[in-house]
Amino acid sequence: MIKTAMVDITFTTSTSTSTAMISVLLAEVKTISYHSCISSMYIYHLGDITGCLALSLMALDRTIAISTPLRYHSILTNPRLFLLITATWLIGLGVMGVVAAQVDSLPYCQPIIRYVFCDYPAMVRAACVNPEPYWMLPTILGLWLIGAQFIFILLSYVNLIYTVLRLPNNESRVQVFNTCICHIIVVSCFYALKLVSVLLTRIGLRLNLTEPNALLIMATLLPSLINSVVFCLKTKEIRNWLDIGSDTVYKR
Repeated sequence: MIKTAMVDITFTTSTSTSTAMISVLLAEVKTISYHSCISSMYIYHLGDITGCLALSLMALDRTIAISTPLRYHSILTNPRLFLLITATWLIGLGVMGVVAAQVDSLPYCQPIIRYVFCDYPAMVRAACVNPEPYWMLPTILGLWLIGAQFIFILLSYVNLIYTVLRLPNNESRVQVFNTCICHIIVVSCFYALKLVSVLLTRIGLRLNLTEPNALLIMATLLPSLINSVVFCLKTKEIRNWLDIGSDTVYKR
């Protein structure tokens, strides 16, 4: 949960929707430097990649906890968890190093970014090159993130469903459902808008500039907002604090 919170903070605050938009509204500054733009792109996509990998780790955690509960602590030891979390960050940093190097090698002659913040498609479209050859890299990353990782999560839930059906009573099944419901909500919010965006692009539907910008903003802000609400309500200490606060208000 701590890793997911770190990813959400990185993901949302790195976009220009939170920095450049403030400067436009308050200071009427409508420009962003090249290095700021490429740095924003790097951190934004880093949050996207590590967030996706974090959801896969959470699916693995729940699969082991429910399928082999007696061996959970012997399988997912603290050193192994540390290595898995470190690996997700190293993978994200390495992948984004390749992406940033490709973007930095492009010649730029268009001074305008037509999207709400600096991401890979916006940077490529602003370059003085034919963008088509440069879509191969995000396509491969998309197949890995949206394809392979999502399929892994689905297979983990197929295994969980099989395990639940073998449980002897309904109480155990409800307990398993309560364990997985938060992850299901978070995964649905994370992948739903991305899948919609990919499908709209692949079927050749032509969108005006406002529509893809709206999808980008929703795909960036909505999952992080849902995550904070879901995990806060799921945390016992926060629920107890809310109960104490509501009792105090009621007594007054």
